[in-house]
Amino acid sequence: MITLTPPSTTNPYALTEEQLALQEMVRDFAQREVKPLAAEIDEKETYPRETFTKMGELGLMGIPWPEEYGGGGSDYLSYCIAVEEIAKVCGSTGLSFAAHVSLGTAPIFYFGSDEQKRRFLPSLCSGKSVGSWALTEPQAGSDSARQETVAIREGDEYVLTGSKQFITNPPFSEACIVMAMTDKARGNKGISSFIVPTDAPGFSVGKHEKKLGMRGSPTCEILMRNCRIPASLRIAEEGTGFKQAMKTLDGGRISIGALALGIAQGAYEEALAYAKERIAFGQTIGKHQAVAALLADMATGIHAARLMVYHAARLKDSGQEHTLAGAQAKLFASEVSMKVTTDAVQVLGGYGYIRDFPVERMMRDAKLCEIGEGTSQIQRLVIARKIGL
Repeated sequence: MITLTPPSTTNPYALTEEQLALQEMVRDFAQREVKPLAAEIDEKETYPRETFTKMGELGLMGIPWPEEYGGGGSDYLSYCIAVEEIAKVCGSTGLSFAAHVSLGTAPIFYFGSDEQKRRFLPSLCSGKSVGSWALTEPQAGSDSARQETVAIREGDEYVLTGSKQFITNPPFSEACIVMAMTDKARGNKGISSFIVPTDAPGFSVGKHEKKLGMRGSPTCEILMRNCRIPASLRIAEEGTGFKQAMKTLDGGRISIGALALGIAQGAYEEALAYAKERIAFGQTIGKHQAVAALLADMATGIHAARLMVYHAARLKDSGQEHTLAGAQAKLFASEVSMKVTTDAVQVLGGYGYIRDFPVERMMRDAKLCEIGEGTSQIQRLVIARKIGL
């Protein structure tokens, strides 16, 4: 019999002792190692590679994967808790971390051969390499079935030709998981996935995108020009790539919900602290009803978002259907994050609009959560289909 941890005033989300210990450890790491760099990596658009090395040493880079492959042997909820704590102080670092685990590592574990797992997962889980995953193309965003990248079988090799856009982490990856058409005539069923070493002939990282937010997380295009890789690097059977992508996104959406949740929590804490200190009309601004109402709504929205994200993660951990819950959590948490960060800027007034205060950065970072790994509009389509429309 499984003994459940009941919720309480001190543990409202019913986390286990192990999850609480992880939360405390990651929170301490984030405050010491991540927060001091957040403004600088945003301003300079630099990737904090050493931070991910340290995260690997702590066992964070492979939290949900089995120990036999170098992982932490924990659960998906623990991973989401870690994403939340990192994102609370730095959205960029949280995004690269989430993309590494949910997109750049998960497909190898879920769909890869044992040989592929043993070759790539230890490096990814240790932080020696950072994972990346390439689905989106210039003409295939939400409509991912419109892939134009092709992979042609030639003996014991595949030759990949095409380009991908808006890819997270590729400059720091030893290999990138790439979706490509192996049979265009079959549409979705003609898409296959491949582990492409970044040093393979014909593979290159192209333009580094200049973004509104998440500026410390590299977003690039990747180019493949007659890129030859061994056929052994195809993940599972030909034609299964689209199904793999959809399952990968089911889990990835939960982690983006956690990312959005962390950004919102960080902005709320900044606004709350400011509201307790700033004096206007003879009292702290938090005593004024207009400001108090904003903060009350922030706290309520964040609480509801956390319940949804944790619920979706628990469904995934228990092996239950989680497509609907993940889409709902991602949709709700990302829109809460956008509102909370915007209102946090409002609470700080003029100070909220300048870069000396982190809520300005948090507002810019939050916007991506409504776009990446399926826009809010796509989430509503997923939800509508799952409820029978």
